[in-house]
Amino acid sequence: MSARRVTTVMWFRRDLRLADLPALHAAAADGAVVPLFVVDPAFDRAGAARREFMCRALRSLDDAAQRALVYRYGDPADVVPQFAAEVGASAVYVTRDYGPYGRRRDGVVAERLRVDGRRLVGVGTPYAVTPGTVEKGTGGPYAVFTPFSRAWRAVGWDRPLGVPDVEWRGAPGVPCEGPPALPGIDLEPVHDGTMSLLDDASEGAAHRRWEAFLPIVGEYDATRNLPAVGGSSRLSAALRWGVLHPRQLLDDLGPLAAAAATEQGAHVFTNELAWREFYADVLHREPQTAWQNLNRRMDAMPIDADAAARSRFQRWSEGSTGFPIVDAGMRQLARTGWMHNRVRMIVASFLVKDLHLPWQWGAAHFMRHLVDGDLASNAHGWQWTAGTGTDAAPYFRVFNPTSQGERYDPDGEYVRRWVPELAQLGGRAVHDPGLRRPEHYPPPMVDHAAERAEALRRYRAVTTTPAAGSR
Repeated sequence: MSARRVTTVMWFRRDLRLADLPALHAAAADGAVVPLFVVDPAFDRAGAARREFMCRALRSLDDAAQRALVYRYGDPADVVPQFAAEVGASAVYVTRDYGPYGRRRDGVVAERLRVDGRRLVGVGTPYAVTPGTVEKGTGGPYAVFTPFSRAWRAVGWDRPLGVPDVEWRGAPGVPCEGPPALPGIDLEPVHDGTMSLLDDASEGAAHRRWEAFLPIVGEYDATRNLPAVGGSSRLSAALRWGVLHPRQLLDDLGPLAAAAATEQGAHVFTNELAWREFYADVLHREPQTAWQNLNRRMDAMPIDADAAARSRFQRWSEGSTGFPIVDAGMRQLARTGWMHNRVRMIVASFLVKDLHLPWQWGAAHFMRHLVDGDLASNAHGWQWTAGTGTDAAPYFRVFNPTSQGERYDPDGEYVRRWVPELAQLGGRAVHDPGLRRPEHYPPPMVDHAAERAEALRRYRAVTTTPAAGSR
């Protein structure tokens, strides 16, 4: 018989791991822990690839927690207080959620637990630095990334924690409704021959992937923009679901950032983690920007949203634009649930600046298909490209898809992998086939030079018009 008499609930959400989980440490210090995962109806809006990664990570978490994980289905506002009462828990521990939906949900759950004489205890954050805490010396948030990143580094982060000693307690007498069904998505390995991102979503696999990447982090600055090269960590899905914590990565990167052989690569990789935290900070402060322009002045910019625009969107989404690097990216997304970051910027620029479509259409498409779909990073990555977000002067940035392909996929390996119609073309010719374009591959759907001029005309019309109330 355990000497502990107190029971606590650890409600797992976007923290599907045991190591470096402050909320679990706090729950275990208070008493025996009943681990809970609530299958929220809101998950139905998530893409199948993202839900499958979640389900696989949950199965791994259950194994690590001695098969004690309890599943419940329904609205957390109803399910969590009822479950806490069923197991006699004095408190429900969670990692704090800083997203718009999560904050609303936790507010309701906390109130309903309070009425019942119980507590919702938020401990820790999915981020190295808590959103909302990085501010200017004079107060207030940073509007652009570079000064934010400097202040973010200056704030710093704690060392990661190990796995706590937990007395796991299931839910005796309370039936477990079973784990969520796997959507059964059959995704291919990513373009460089590495494993499918769904092959293993466990905490151990994420650490092995990180350990394999660390020896080449010094090359990251040189290789990260090359989609045909395995130059990225492939850890975005693990970070999104909290299978890893960014603090664990930063702890390993610290010594490397001081070594001559790895300094630049480690610094640039750290910056990528800082971008993730910057966008989380922006969304935390401005939750409406998940789907609205951060810069409301850009609401006045004309965009196309008629039936013809929908037809153009369809060609973009299926990868039949006639621009090889764009089509390769969209097909990679459909078949793997992932897309290289440089290519994400290229296809996003094409949607908003060559096709003049709403960035929200592209953002929603990404969230439906990406295994690593993250609301803050996705929305504000799109807004960075669209010129409606945090960048100080973005309207003139229009990616030329052909020259981008030639620069970052110089041998055409990436395009030939995902656009097999062009597989017979060698070298850079794959990016601009001209008269060698196969009959079964479409010609470019737009004239990039003309659409670039049109995009700049629309942007300048908005950015040079005095704002309302100005003189």
